[in-house]
Formats: sequence, C-alpha cells, structure tokens
Amino acid sequence: MTATDVDTKGASGPLTISVDDPWLWLAAGWRDLAKAPRLSLAYGAIFSFGSLGFVSGLIWLDLLYLLLPLGAGFMLVGPILAIGLYEGSRRLEVGESVGFFDVLNGCRESLPRIMWAGGGLGLVMFAWMQIAALLFMLFFGDGHYPSEPHLMFEMLFYSPRGLAFVFVGTSIGAVIAFVVFAFSAVSMPLLMERDVDFIAAGKISFDAVRYNLRPMLLWAALIGLFTATGIVTLFLGLIICFPLIGHSTWHAYRALVPREVPGEGQA
Repeated sequence: MTATDVDTKGASGPLTISVDDPWLWLAAGWRDLAKAPRLSLAYGAIFSFGSLGFVSGLIWLDLLYLLLPLGAGFMLVGPILAIGLYEGSRRLEVGESVGFFDVLNGCRESLPRIMWAGGGLGLVMFAWMQIAALLFMLFFGDGHYPSEPHLMFEMLFYSPRGLAFVFVGTSIGAVIAFVVFAFSAVSMPLLMERDVDFIAAGKISFDAVRYNLRPMLLWAALIGLFTATGIVTLFLGLIICFPLIGHSTWHAYRALVPREVPGEGQA
C-alpha cells in the first residue's frame, strides 16, 4: 500500500506507505532543488561553510574531541534548521514564488511553534553533549587531547580504547538519534504549515514512524548516509545533501500526514 491509498489508521491517523516511498521522496526533493536552485544551494552553502567555520573554531579552542558528538548532534537539530526548505517546497507545490524574502515571510507565522520545538531539541542536544563528554572522560581521562585532526583520528581509530569509545558512543548516539527522529521526522514541516502545538506534532510524527517502521528505518538510514557524505567531504557535500534532505522531508510529510490532524487550530 502506498501513501495514496486509504488511511488504515483512521481519518486522523498517519497514512501507511511502502518501503519504496523514501526513494520517491528523494526524487521529489531533487526536483524541488532543481526548480529552486538559488534558494536550495544558498541554504546548503550557508550550512556548509558555517559547519566548516564551526570546526575551525573547535580546533582553535582545542576542543576537537567534541567533533564526533557534535556531528551526531547535527542530526538531532537538523530538522529545525531546514524549515526554510520545507517552506520552499510548499510554495513550489502550490505554484508560489520561492524568493528568499517570500520564504522568510512564509515561515514567520509559524516561528513561535518552531521556537518551542527548537527548545526541546536544544535540550536533547545539550543532554547528548553531556553524555558524550562523560564517555570521553571515562575512556581517556581528563588530560590533554590532541588538537591536530590526524592525531585525534589516530587516537580514536588506531587504539583499543579509541575503538571502544567510538563503538559505545555510536551505539548510544544511534538510540538517542532514532528516538529524536521518531518525534521529528515530520513534525517540523507539520508545525511550519499547520496550527498545531509541538506536543501534538511530535505524537503525530511518532505514530507515523511506528506504523511505518520499515520504510522509516530506511529513511533514517538515508538521512544518515547523506549527512555523513556531507561531513566527510569537508562539509562541501552539504551544499547539495542538506537541501536535498530538507526538500525530501517535505514530501515525506505529505505522504505520511493526512490533511486533517487532531489538535489543529489549538496551538
């Protein structure tokens, strides 16, 4: 069954999709990127060079050991950072202009709802960074850490302690990331388009993932793959990967969330 079929969970529940649908979302996201290249690539460039500058700051402050957990944390806050891309896809869908100021004006009404959701994701990000710092101290102590990237890489991937740290940290991070993914997979475009509160949006997103676990696991893996590609290419890949995932997420939202949802108009 695809997203165009009758909803099997009730008139206001999430729609059911097939395991092939995430590939269709990527194709639709690519079409949106091609239709609005200036908006999409500018958005990607901002996050690409912003990320590169952020990493340079970590090196300068001798905090390079935070790079891996912050890279994982990017996936926690990424959905809220792509809000302008959701609005761009929405405007393309209805034939409206996708100029920068048009998109900004379109996002303005939903800003209070987005800020509440952003606060929640920020708390999760803070908690994850505390966990990552604690794990790092447990494995390596609280001494001096290499500030050069190649030395940090050797410490993490060419020593038993480093490999153990990467395995444990990745396992814990993956669990946290998937929980956040379940609550934010479609909640951000939902909050952007409709007048619902962030708790109701999170529940709708969680139900959409729960009822469509296999295709949503694939979608989570694809997001992780594109994000990792963007990072390992010294963030230059984010110029394409970030807007592609952002636009595709809008189409995931359209495929998973019915036109009427509980709690709408009560935000």
